[in-house]
Amino acid sequence: MMKKSIYIIGVFVIALITSCTEYETSSITGWDYNNPKNGGFQKVPYAEQETGPGLILVEGGTFTMGRIEQDVTFENHNVPRRVTVSSFYMDETEISNFHWCEYLYWVGRTYIDFPMIYKKALPDTLCWREKLGFNEKYVEYYLRHPAYRDYPVVGVSWNQANDFAAWRTDRVNEYILIREGILLMNPNQQNEPFTTDAYFAGQYEQGLNPQGQIADLDPSKGGYDPTTGKFKPRDMATRTVKMSDGILLPRYRLPTEAEWEFAAYGLIGNTIDERIIEKRLYPWDGHWVRNPQENFQGDMLANFVRGRGDYMGVAGHLNDNADITAPIYSYWPNDYGLYNMAGNVSEWVSDVYRPLSSEDVDEFRPYRGNVFKTKTLNASGSIDEKYDATIYDIYGIEQYLVEFRAERQGKAERKYGYSPKNMLDSVETELLNTVDQYVQDAKKLLEDKQIIEASVKIQEIFDNVFEDFEMQVEQDVSLAGYSIQISPMLRVGMANYIVNTPGNVKMRNVTAEENMKRSNYRIADNIDYLDGDLKSSKFHPGDPDYNEPYINEFNAGTKNEDFAMYQRGPEKALGGIKNPAGAPTSLISDKSRVFKGASWRDRAYYLNPGTRRYLEEDRSLSTIGFRCAMDRIGSPTGIGVFK
Repeated sequence: MMKKSIYIIGVFVIALITSCTEYETSSITGWDYNNPKNGGFQKVPYAEQETGPGLILVEGGTFTMGRIEQDVTFENHNVPRRVTVSSFYMDETEISNFHWCEYLYWVGRTYIDFPMIYKKALPDTLCWREKLGFNEKYVEYYLRHPAYRDYPVVGVSWNQANDFAAWRTDRVNEYILIREGILLMNPNQQNEPFTTDAYFAGQYEQGLNPQGQIADLDPSKGGYDPTTGKFKPRDMATRTVKMSDGILLPRYRLPTEAEWEFAAYGLIGNTIDERIIEKRLYPWDGHWVRNPQENFQGDMLANFVRGRGDYMGVAGHLNDNADITAPIYSYWPNDYGLYNMAGNVSEWVSDVYRPLSSEDVDEFRPYRGNVFKTKTLNASGSIDEKYDATIYDIYGIEQYLVEFRAERQGKAERKYGYSPKNMLDSVETELLNTVDQYVQDAKKLLEDKQIIEASVKIQEIFDNVFEDFEMQVEQDVSLAGYSIQISPMLRVGMANYIVNTPGNVKMRNVTAEENMKRSNYRIADNIDYLDGDLKSSKFHPGDPDYNEPYINEFNAGTKNEDFAMYQRGPEKALGGIKNPAGAPTSLISDKSRVFKGASWRDRAYYLNPGTRRYLEEDRSLSTIGFRCAMDRIGSPTGIGVFK
């Protein structure tokens, strides 16, 4: 039997409006709500936000963010400051291997015409390999063997974690609509899956249940006849669910650094009225890492490295019962009920890393990483049609191919030890030249604002170029015995530059022109605001005799990647002038993301929630996992139940 939530929808709403004679009256106009006779402006019943699956409410508040003990790494990038975090929801545990395999299965059976999307979702199982360690069993078995299915997923980049959160948002909201009778079960959503944004935009019509739609009380839609004062049941107008109905949940996402740290401390257990009676060094009380309780005395409270070479203790008494990671429900939860907020795996958070974020960010909901977007509109001002193709990062692919070619040709042989036998042969060179030409054609289309056409051009590489190359090799007698390696490598490598998938609503960055009178922000990309902008670079255009035009360009609200401090690549424009080597201005870029907490390979220092480290968003490690968060809408207290 289908379970029902607290919301009044569908047929019940129709019955309500047709049978009731009493309506709630507007306090500002005197007109009735939900009365089709006067226009039918609806006020839907609403109690509170439903708690999504896997989530726990973290009641917000103020706390001291940052290190409160000795900074033994001497990085000075985490100055203590008092901030406030709103209430939010967070996963009870890290995302497990089994959760990720569920995600992979769904992606694989849905995007049947776009196998590269599945390849992008695959974790890097090779993250377990060590040059002087034998970890092949984890390479082969950790992700998929049932013995490890309740262990936290690792080898997942920041980008992949965000893709998972978006997928989870849509699957949960789709389930809610099916549960409420608004959508019919539709497991075969091949190449065009349900997405929440597309549904809100009225661009998802697969599986709509005619019997379960919400009544539209607007008399202009034909449901109410003002001449007779009666409804026309057969012609009753219906509508899809709106955000104002409060049925669908907000997005799953990565927590911010402040949210993660606040949740990890769990100070809700150390407060009396408005006083925090004891600060915490770890997610538990005390200055020790062993359990003081009589029944568990001496047991480790988290999974970490006790000392050089000690990952799990002595045989006969494995003090943390884990050599690598441990199952996600291991050890004791903190006072919020969250497991493994110290140890096991470090966790991605959404923030862009900056050494001085503690001095710059807002004291209310602090965060660095805002890139403001808006839905793309068509010529008539309506929301543009959703994507029906895979969208690629053309510039990212271009840079990837440059680096790939350099590696294959042995230009980096001093670093990697490539010998002449590893250099490109003529066939591979021909393939790379063809791929390069397609990318350049796509780049020209992109510069002409033909985004879809540019990505279609890249798709042709996957659909045609690689297949033609492989067929050529197989049919050429002179290449008998040739092992095709380059095209599979390129398929996987280029798949990492997928930025959007079919079914998603088209989004774009906001522009300065449409925000002319705003005082709070103008441009879309605010990652470098107050830190790492043009003026922060040691090569910034402060010399008027050298590059005055770039000052004007910066002041106009644009960012010149060649001169920004925190950039990904070398300062090409400065090569041979101010910076002959063309070296990067910093090891930190706009792609550097924060990860928090200790892992199974870390010492006790990192068990403190205030510690912070960073890694490029497209990289992954055997020590980094993640969990999701969700905004709490409305009051900061209370909790619903996901049925």
